[in-house]
Amino acid sequence: QERGALSFERHYHVTDPFIRRLGLEAELQGHSGCVNCLEWNEKGDLLASGSDDQHTIVWDPLHHKKLLSMHTGHTANIFSVKFLPHSGDRILITGAADSKVHVHDLTVKETIHMFGDHTNRVKRIATAPMWPNTFWSAAEDGLIRQYDLRESSKRSEVLIDLTEYCGQLVEAKCLTVNPQDNNYLAVGANGPFVRLYDIRMIHNHRKSMKQSPSAGVHTFCDRQKPLPDGAAQYYVAGHLPVKLPDYNNRLRVLVATYVTFSPDGTELLVNMGGEQVYLFDLTYKQRPYTFLLPKKCHAAGEVQNGKTSTNGVSNGLHLHSNGFRLPEGRAHASPQVELPPYLERLKQQANEAFACQLWTQAIQLYSKAVQKAPNNAMLYGNRAAAYMKRKWDGDHYDALRDCLKAISLNPCHLKAHFRLARCLFELKYVAEALECLDDFKGKFPEQAHSSACDALDRDINAALFSKSDNAEDKKGGGPIRLRATGRKDSISEDEMVLRERSYDYKFRYCGHCNTTTDIKEANFFGSNAQYIVSGSDDGSFFIWEKETTNLVRVLQGDESIVNCLQPHPSYCFLATSGIDPVVRLWNPRPESETLNGRVVVDMEGASQANQRRMNADPLEVMLLNMGYRITGLTSGGAGGSDDEDSSEGQVQCRPS
Repeated sequence: QERGALSFERHYHVTDPFIRRLGLEAELQGHSGCVNCLEWNEKGDLLASGSDDQHTIVWDPLHHKKLLSMHTGHTANIFSVKFLPHSGDRILITGAADSKVHVHDLTVKETIHMFGDHTNRVKRIATAPMWPNTFWSAAEDGLIRQYDLRESSKRSEVLIDLTEYCGQLVEAKCLTVNPQDNNYLAVGANGPFVRLYDIRMIHNHRKSMKQSPSAGVHTFCDRQKPLPDGAAQYYVAGHLPVKLPDYNNRLRVLVATYVTFSPDGTELLVNMGGEQVYLFDLTYKQRPYTFLLPKKCHAAGEVQNGKTSTNGVSNGLHLHSNGFRLPEGRAHASPQVELPPYLERLKQQANEAFACQLWTQAIQLYSKAVQKAPNNAMLYGNRAAAYMKRKWDGDHYDALRDCLKAISLNPCHLKAHFRLARCLFELKYVAEALECLDDFKGKFPEQAHSSACDALDRDINAALFSKSDNAEDKKGGGPIRLRATGRKDSISEDEMVLRERSYDYKFRYCGHCNTTTDIKEANFFGSNAQYIVSGSDDGSFFIWEKETTNLVRVLQGDESIVNCLQPHPSYCFLATSGIDPVVRLWNPRPESETLNGRVVVDMEGASQANQRRMNADPLEVMLLNMGYRITGLTSGGAGGSDDEDSSEGQVQCRPS
């Protein structure tokens, strides 16, 4: 009976009405500075907070009471606070901007260990139930350290040294341990790549190195790898490596500000500073589509971006020895399954939203339909058109993915073929766009001279002409500049290989803004992790449906910025904090209570403002923060007009 009750509680504690009723329950006051970190204990009856005031407070959140406040001995802002598992909630660990990690005994309010091994700010602490007396830290010196409180030496050891891979400028920003398999550790740093490590494999490698008699003697040619093969796997949003030079030119910094696993350990969620929130599927992995597009023609079997071409199909792209090709021949259309009436109505609503230029609304309606009918090519094709019109950051890449999905389901999807060529062009894959357009003309000869085709042809040729002056492009290197320049941030060969083997995201969540602080969290929320929550620079926090990626709620959580969101381990109860010196508690309010003024009704307007904020230059952001309204900012994403839409040809960007 108890098990049944628990599963009932788990299934029902966060449902749509609960999300709709979510409101502010209480403000916990006691800090005198920004509250940078929050942590529930395992049972969920204690909440710890750490602040710029160098104090940690332990609260009884259910009764809104402060149980304990202590100065941590840190001399700068606290960025991370964790209960040590199996310590009866007695031991608390803190990491701070003074580069120190402190261990506290709450029963006597004393700091019992002080570790000073890091040489730069400590941003995150991680713990794991399977590793009692052990914890890890990530700091801006590029090191991940492991601590063992059983040892009397009170020292830590370096588990991972990112500087061996990325040079002296790399900074570790966040880390987390998989709750279902504590051997896996995820690490976020500056740059778009998120790293997943097998702790046990690293330890076994180190042990065998010590035991091997020749371990200490190796020549220049026979260097020892810091990590064994297979101990690291990288994840990246497929379009970001290509965007890096453009972002760097605009002083737009990419940095993973938070990583966390889903409760079942099968997914990894990343809040990518300077960009969006991404969810990676650790079970059904997929390669980034753009990694599969060779820049120049290769001889059969030659290496393309570090991988040998197999002329196989991966993610719907054929890799031939002569570069990029769509599936051969004018295949017979696979019959499209008719949509059931309620989904047909949903599609019509989406088409109407598209006709009214309500791009986000159209995307959300198509996404709802896609979730119910995941094998309908037309829905993917239509959603791609809406993404291409909206042009937010990453929209053209999502459109590319949708086009490829539509083509894989229906090889004769004319519009998806054409949109794919346009997406490749917008993503700066100009040579591939030309090949794709040529393929399109061969497959659909009656479209070869449509005004849409001619317009795209002109765009591509203009881009190729302007590029031909560029010596680097003449050399023809790969489209992905995975290697940084300069000695201090020199990328090792091992790092290059790991980056080229990266896996792509499954879902992307848009609307928030994460550019001002590097501690902004995103988390799973709900019994089955069916929602995603994230803080934002506009003082709001955003709630999305995980599976549709649709934004369902925006609440004002801080006067300035929401950084922290920690869901209660078993109830629909959320703790948030940010720049204000308070902790806020949120839960579903009773029907009798009118919801306070913290609900942001115009979610679309808030999202658009955040896209503008992310794409503004730093001076404009400063003015925005001061309350000035900047006009003339675009709504973000890759620019360029959709010329095909002005045409009367059959391949207009209008949905089917």
